[in-house]
Amino acid sequence: MCSKPQERATRRHDSGKVCRDLLYMRSKRARREVPAFTYQALQKNTVVAPPPKIDIFKRRPNKETVFKIYFSRGDIPVVLAGRSNKSDPTKERPLRWYCTPEDLDYCYYLPIFVDGLADADNDTRFLAFNAAIDMIMKAPQKVLPVLPKVILPLKRAFQTRDKRIIISALHVLQLMVRLGPCVGQALVPFYRQLLAVCNLYKNINVNLGAGIDPDRSKRIGDVIEDTLKLLEHCGGPNAFINIKYMIPTYESAVFPRCEVPPHEEPGDIQS
Repeated sequence: MCSKPQERATRRHDSGKVCRDLLYMRSKRARREVPAFTYQALQKNTVVAPPPKIDIFKRRPNKETVFKIYFSRGDIPVVLAGRSNKSDPTKERPLRWYCTPEDLDYCYYLPIFVDGLADADNDTRFLAFNAAIDMIMKAPQKVLPVLPKVILPLKRAFQTRDKRIIISALHVLQLMVRLGPCVGQALVPFYRQLLAVCNLYKNINVNLGAGIDPDRSKRIGDVIEDTLKLLEHCGGPNAFINIKYMIPTYESAVFPRCEVPPHEEPGDIQS
């Protein structure tokens, strides 16, 4: 510093443009990106890296299914006989069986067909979907003994996060519960493996406003809602509390809140 006032008045100062240029060069200095919660974050000229973004609805890569391996070797006793756009699972499927489906070993073939629902190829998935539905319709009483072996293939189909695959797996699950005796009650212990993905896609619906779309089989939110209602209706007294544990926003379709008990009248006031 200048010791005398005359020297301070006559000393040369840098212009404002030079100071602005220095500040601009300092702001353009490259900064190192360091991970959070480390000692490097305390160093100068560093910036903390943001947390990675996770897309929960992103499709996950499909691995080669067991059904694709068996089908490529020729170990599957069914082929496609043609194309069909029928969405009703009760109608005849476009398949050609080399043997009677009722005579097959359900403990061996039904899990293989259900595993094919997670295949990335559309033709392979279409064949597995129709074959699984055909086997369930021909002998629904054989579904209950093989139910524990079907849970893992269904879970693998749900984990693909592909809406088409999830809808196909839900249709197969609905048919098993609707036709198979005691299948709905036997599925209650497996809700934690099956209903985790349903909690993510339950509220995904198309807002049609005043319009009406009668085809509910292609909207994942409506298919999940129909599946949950069917599971609660056929799952016995413990179905609702287990569904509620996995999907907190689900409301009972069997015992709605607005229903008045039969022994009470709407106008009665209990003192």
